[in-house]
Formats: sequence, structure tokens, C-alpha cells
Amino acid sequence: MTSPELLRFCLTVQYDGSPFHGWQRQKADRTVQGELEAVLLELTRARRPVVGSGRTDTGVHALGQVASVEVPERWSAAQLRSAMNARLPAEIWVSEVRRAAPGFHPRYDAITRSYEYRLGTDREAASPFCQRWCWNTSEDSPDPRLLAEAAQMIKGERSFRSFAKAGQPTRGERCRVMESAWSPWSTGAGPGLRFLITADRYLHHMVRYLVGTMVEVARGRRPLQDMRDLLEHPGGSLVTSPPAPPEGLFLRRVEYPPERIGDHPDRAPQQDGDQWGSARTQTVEWSR
Repeated sequence: MTSPELLRFCLTVQYDGSPFHGWQRQKADRTVQGELEAVLLELTRARRPVVGSGRTDTGVHALGQVASVEVPERWSAAQLRSAMNARLPAEIWVSEVRRAAPGFHPRYDAITRSYEYRLGTDREAASPFCQRWCWNTSEDSPDPRLLAEAAQMIKGERSFRSFAKAGQPTRGERCRVMESAWSPWSTGAGPGLRFLITADRYLHHMVRYLVGTMVEVARGRRPLQDMRDLLEHPGGSLVTSPPAPPEGLFLRRVEYPPERIGDHPDRAPQQDGDQWGSARTQTVEWSR
């Protein structure tokens, strides 16, 4: 019997990373990739590897993770999204499905990735309905002015070796940061702050080390000059502050050239903001 023709689809996936041991499939632990592949096995009666735009660590969330998968041609984008969402656990939601261009690769075709880090600065951040999705800093709230000054130093192209976990891959330490800024954010129960960063690539734990160090500066526990020195003199004797906890970090958006993506997507209708801060209205963005 002839095997059915396979079509490649691009998925935009949102997830609450709290119950998962990260994105990447593991033998013994529950992961986002593992859950997606289990549902696709049920739907198509065959193993369908899901390729993501990048890995997220244990406890890290996503508003716009991008992944690709090949399924038999009888599936339309709308059918695939509906069937997957009917079977996925409540913590994972496929917000968009579209046909991908031949050879599309979510990781290697990406132009930029954007992350968001959320701080809860009000006592309401200690609520169990908030603390899974932000870093509760209400006991010692950072100075927004110092956070803003530190964030401006990050923009540009340089080595971020100082802000990375040891043992980086051999493809280099340089990253080009196009956006780095703090802005007000609401937990839904009280005020907070969020850090937005967009770059062409990241080192391991880079965003969390940046946030952890900026918060220590903004709490007055180390001078602002430390931030500048860590950026301008990577690999020196000065070390960063501990990384910010994973629960405040979200993969927000991945951007691609338009020619790498196929037809118009099947997309969920926009909904009003919720505890995630309009999480279900965030989708992958395409370069224009």
C-alpha cells in the first residue's frame, strides 16, 4: 500500500510551563514536546516528531512557541488545530496552524525571538493565582528608574558570556539585541513590571541572568556600573547575580521571513485578556 503524502504544518503553541520539565522530550518526565507528540500519535496512528523553535527550561512558559510537524495530507490546518486542542492537556493550547513552506525549520529559519519577564511588585503577587507566572518581588521592590537604565545598556551586538550558564555551545557568544526595555504590567490583582527583550539569538539562561542582575542593581544591592562592566568586559572577574526564577519568563514571539511560511493560518479568535495578560491573543509574527 502506498504511504499517504505528508504535509508540513507550522504550529503556534502557548503553554503554562509550571507542570512540565521543559520543552524537550524526555523518557521519564512530562514535557511539552512529549505531550504534543503523544496527541499526534493518537490522531495519526504514527509517530510524528515535533520540531520547536527552541527549548524552554523547566517552569518557563510560552505565548508564541513555534513548531513544525508533518502529517498526512488529509488533514487541513483547521482540522489539525481543532483535533489537537480537543486532546491536549489544559496547560497547552495550539493558537494557530498554517501550512509551512517546503523545508521550513522553526529553529534555523527564525530571524528573532522575543521574551518577556514579569515581576510582581505588589503584595498580591504572593497569591497562588499570580506566583506561577511572575517573580514575586513585593518584599523588596526594585526601582523602575534603575531597571530602565540597566536595560538600555543591553541593546546592541556584543558578547553576553557574562550572562550565561557555563559550557556554552561552540557557535559563539555574540548576540544582537534589538529591544530591551521595562514597562508597567498588571498581574490582574495588582501592579507589576515586565521586561521585553528581542534578539537574534540567546545564550543558555541569558535572559534570566540579565533580569536577576538588573533586579539586584535596582534594589540597591550592587552598583549600576556593575551592569556596564559585565557587558563591556565579558569573562572578567566580576560575576552576575543569581538568575531570576523561571516562572516569570515567557517565550513571547518568534519572527520569520514571509517566504518561509505558506498559506494563511487557521487562527483562534482573539479573546479578552486573562491571568496571563492577553496570552491568547499573542501569535507568531512574520517579518515584513
